[in-house]
Amino acid sequence: MSKDLTKKAAEMLLKGATLLSEPCPYCKGVRVMKEGHALCISCGREPEKKEVPKTEKVTKSQLEITLEKKMESLSKDLENESDHEKQQEILKSINSVLETLEKVKNKQ
Repeated sequence: MSKDLTKKAAEMLLKGATLLSEPCPYCKGVRVMKEGHALCISCGREPEKKEVPKTEKVTKSQLEITLEKKMESLSKDLENESDHEKQQEILKSINSVLETLEKVKNKQ
């Protein structure tokens, strides 16, 4: 462990870095991390940098939630209905809700 690495690690810790519980993948030494950069105190190596793809968190609108609840309700109604004409009416309503739901999802 060189004095330069020790000094650099100490400076990083004073500036808010943290000690990592995982050892260095190269020498199993202690590592310090600050702003996504890990430094091994023993060998001074850093793991290869890898880009982590950002994913957008998609939240459902209140309209989507309402339409999905309506689909559940219509599905139960269809399951319990024995009259053919009423089944056709429920299927038309389901189709309409599905089309509306698709439009709402495409706007986001």
